[in-house]
Amino acid sequence: MASHHHLFTTTLVLLFSISFISLTPKSFVSSLSTFSISETSNQTIICALTTNSSLNCTSTDFRVNPSASFSGVVSGDGFVCSLRTFSSSSAMHCWRFSANNNVTGSNMEYRRIYRGPALHQLEAGNSHICGLVNGTNRLNCWQWPEFNLNSTQNFTSIALGEDFLCGLSQTGNINCSITGNASSTSVTVRDRVPSGTFSVISAGFRHACAIKESDRGLVCWGEVGEVPGGKFKGVALGDDRSCGLRNNERVVCWGQNNFTLPTALQEISFVSIEAKRSVFCGVSTSNFALYCWGNEAFSEGESICELCDRETPPQCESSSGGWNGRMVALLVVGCVGSLSLVLVSAYFLYRYCRGRGCRVHDSGRIDDVPSEQGESHPENPQPQPLTPILDKRLSQLASMGNAGHLEEIPLQVLLEITNNFSEDHKIGTGSFGSVYKGTLEDGRQVAIKRAEISNASPSAILTKLQEDKDHAFINELESLSRLHHKNLVRLLGFCEDCNELVLVYEFMSNGSLHDHLHNLEISPLMSWPKRIQVALDAARGIEYLHEYAVPPIIHRDIKSSNILLDTTWTAKVSDFGLSLMGPADDESHLSLRAAGTVGYMDPEYYRLQKLTTKSDVYSFGVVLLEILSGYRAIHKNENGVPRNVVDFLVPYIVQDEIHRVLDTKVPPPTPYEIEAVAYVGYLAADCVNLEGRDRPSMTDVVNSLEKALSACLVTAASLSRSTTHSSI
Repeated sequence: MASHHHLFTTTLVLLFSISFISLTPKSFVSSLSTFSISETSNQTIICALTTNSSLNCTSTDFRVNPSASFSGVVSGDGFVCSLRTFSSSSAMHCWRFSANNNVTGSNMEYRRIYRGPALHQLEAGNSHICGLVNGTNRLNCWQWPEFNLNSTQNFTSIALGEDFLCGLSQTGNINCSITGNASSTSVTVRDRVPSGTFSVISAGFRHACAIKESDRGLVCWGEVGEVPGGKFKGVALGDDRSCGLRNNERVVCWGQNNFTLPTALQEISFVSIEAKRSVFCGVSTSNFALYCWGNEAFSEGESICELCDRETPPQCESSSGGWNGRMVALLVVGCVGSLSLVLVSAYFLYRYCRGRGCRVHDSGRIDDVPSEQGESHPENPQPQPLTPILDKRLSQLASMGNAGHLEEIPLQVLLEITNNFSEDHKIGTGSFGSVYKGTLEDGRQVAIKRAEISNASPSAILTKLQEDKDHAFINELESLSRLHHKNLVRLLGFCEDCNELVLVYEFMSNGSLHDHLHNLEISPLMSWPKRIQVALDAARGIEYLHEYAVPPIIHRDIKSSNILLDTTWTAKVSDFGLSLMGPADDESHLSLRAAGTVGYMDPEYYRLQKLTTKSDVYSFGVVLLEILSGYRAIHKNENGVPRNVVDFLVPYIVQDEIHRVLDTKVPPPTPYEIEAVAYVGYLAADCVNLEGRDRPSMTDVVNSLEKALSACLVTAASLSRSTTHSSI
């Protein structure tokens, strides 16, 4: 019993990590679930959407960036999936964790498993997920490849069991289908579907229940115990056990081993109930307390907490779009976490005061390092508070837990390995400061990016530069702390100490693509296959940002100097100081101050102030033109007049005369290579189309470069311009 008591205590504490939720009736206009329960072998995780549509879960290690906006959430054994819904489309992101270990940031994996037409319902069983498409009610299922359902069957509502699915037709009839290897119990569920019209359907592990349209009576079939009589408004099914919500708002339970509602809860009225396997939870009508029961951790029907001290609860049954049980359930889960801001603040204060005593942080000048030998800090520093924006975003990052795997490297160590950030160690500049090379005590070579501002800046400009520096610093820390891909430069650690903001990266020993294209006379990149390979590496990194990062990331500063090469000549995208998280497919960032590098910046973004992932595609198209021609993005023509590489090269490409503008430093392409090179030229021209909707996606770009590289290295495969054009 000690272990069970510990589990309950853990669950109680974890519930406080959910942000406070204040709902209005208009917050929910579809049947998408906004509250879910996942029970693995040793823990229970509850996830819910907040009023600003961000996702919060009861595991303190389960962190999703608060800027991500979701419309629904479902859970199963070892996974949580959330839905993002746009004007006419949806995208689903899933996090998977081990059922045999506690949820931690180190063992969780996430990916997007769906992008397509908008879904109006999403349901999950223990192992599978299914949803209904808006308008057509067409059924889509995931993690269920063997599921075979009559494609002509449309449902208005669905429920999932372990290896069966049941749905309500538009007329209220029930239809159930099973997988090819379904158990005999699931066959029974399919074959014993009750006749009549129904308004609600639910499924458990081995059984299903529905509420009749006519008299609100409950009908169940499959492996169920004796079903109680009376009128019902809701039902929640688990493993071989069930609970129903009567019209009088009392709950009754039945099932295996004489399962019943705990005595302490039998006189409590509920507005909503949910279930997953052995765990049942309900929201009381009197004070909106969340009660859970069913497994040994909640054997007596534990009250998680008293949520709101209200004498008159909102009306939950309203024909005019008022509050419903699902919305109140969200209010419940949100209210129990109203102390989250206090906990986050305490965590952040502890992290930054630990081991060195509490101190305030200097937001003033940061490049005033004494030259006297032996001194590493200015005398009598005048520390100032962090800027509000930086303080808030650092607190958010700490609360997300994303920085946990990064090293917090002491400033003294960085000063020692760079000789007080001397010019001898300086190797370049980044989005918010200079970059230095150093070697840590364990022998690792690192690149150290240090934020800095000119001493000569007037105070007003200094304040603006300080804000830009803070934004760039936290952008890189937020982005790279949660991104892991072989074609993205790896962030190893950071230092936020007094008046210093420093990021530490893996050292890229072979410099930048820009150097190899424009500054070096001799380079291994003097062959077309090698140049296409570098382009492909970089494209894969950008594709990861757009398609697989959650939420998606727009880099905003793709250029050849931000594509770096490691010891094996693998290309990696770097410098996320200007990056922004998402928008997704059908949306764009509006009213943004255009940012980027002249010559690479998307003219549509610059002109309309609308940013999408296609802005990165344009910038990458400019990089492809650089790779092909050897010209800089902005260069001088034979008369010394500045010229844009897009304006210069694209006309030759369109006229099938790319051979006239290829980089003369590279040997002329072979017959196999020339077709691949021309194909890359067509791709580059598509990428720099004036309108973003006419550009390919980065997935299209990756596919095209893979074809070009294959043709260049192996065969003379036929490549035509039409195959590079975006399907979007």
